[in-house]
Amino acid sequence: MKNIISKIARLMVGYFLYGLGIVLTVNANQGLAPWSVFHQGLSLQLNITMGVATQVVGIVILVFDFIFGERLGWGTIGNVIFIGTFIDMFMLNNWIPIPNNIAVSYGMMVVGMAVMALATYSYLSAQLGAGPRDGLMIAMTKRINLSIGLIRNLIEVVVLVAGFFMGGSVGLGTLVMAILFGRFIQLTFKLFKFDVRQVKHRYIDQDFALIFNRLKNGKSE
Repeated sequence: MKNIISKIARLMVGYFLYGLGIVLTVNANQGLAPWSVFHQGLSLQLNITMGVATQVVGIVILVFDFIFGERLGWGTIGNVIFIGTFIDMFMLNNWIPIPNNIAVSYGMMVVGMAVMALATYSYLSAQLGAGPRDGLMIAMTKRINLSIGLIRNLIEVVVLVAGFFMGGSVGLGTLVMAILFGRFIQLTFKLFKFDVRQVKHRYIDQDFALIFNRLKNGKSE
């Protein structure tokens, strides 16, 4: 019981920090990361909040992950629900100021990337499933004979271009985040001695199988 509470706490801290990190990069106002460009563009086209746009995209990707046979964890579902919720919480309440100084803007962007990197470590270390976008990347890698890094880059180029034409914010900061965010994640994992290759996620189908077996055994008794 204590273990599952700890895992849920890691997830929620991760979602909270990821939402905070995204809003820091948005309010830095120097251009967004590729997925954020897409979410912002979609929010403008559909007249919805950026948090809701993030959730809508997450749900669509979740469906594709399921169709492609990728296993889903409770953390995957939580990723779709809570990150968008926290984005709207910060943005609608204007809790993060928009700086006028360009140096402060880029400083805010760097802090945002660091916060998102820490958030990534927090929710992945809970071992309850990665985010839906990671699942899509893995699913496509299994079906296309290209490296996972190239697949990720191709996906991000597509969402970046689509987001730009929908009105999403693209600037020098977009290039900065595309280049540096992965480095921030690597550094964070190194600081916490976290090897993502050793992570063994617990998936929803495992929990359902466990419940089914317990019910079956209970009836047989």
